[in-house]
Amino acid sequence: MEPLRNDSRGLFTLDDKSKQLIELLQIDGRRSYATLAKEVGLSEAAVRQRVQRLIDQNVMQIVAVTDPLSVGFTRQAMIGIRADGDLRKVSETIAKIKEVDYVVVCAGRYDLLAEVVCEDDAHLMEILNDTIRNVPGVSSLETFVYLRLEKQSYAWGAR
Repeated sequence: MEPLRNDSRGLFTLDDKSKQLIELLQIDGRRSYATLAKEVGLSEAAVRQRVQRLIDQNVMQIVAVTDPLSVGFTRQAMIGIRADGDLRKVSETIAKIKEVDYVVVCAGRYDLLAEVVCEDDAHLMEILNDTIRNVPGVSSLETFVYLRLEKQSYAWGAR
């Protein structure tokens, strides 16, 4: 099997080595290619190529994840959004808002969920009132203000 290939639905199929690389990088994204190579049984060059291909194909990202509170953002919230019209257009517009770090189109009570990271309550009010409510197609919002981050994990691996 190729390390990474598209199936008939356009989804990627990963071989066991690529899955193992993803899982190891989810634990520690700073692992060296040499260390990864030893752990998965490939050459350093092969690991470098696989990781780059996974990144290039948007299968994964390697990023620094911060605790927003520790870097000056005192307010996070999840916003349930009801919308009229084309949800793709509404979600694309909301995704372009710099304070929004997560957007999903969903089924159920809300059409979209969007997470925002803000400096304070005044900043949150500005984003809700002046930005999101003015997006064409947004009909109503419900905001869930975070009081404490209990768990944030990105270690679900690859199947």
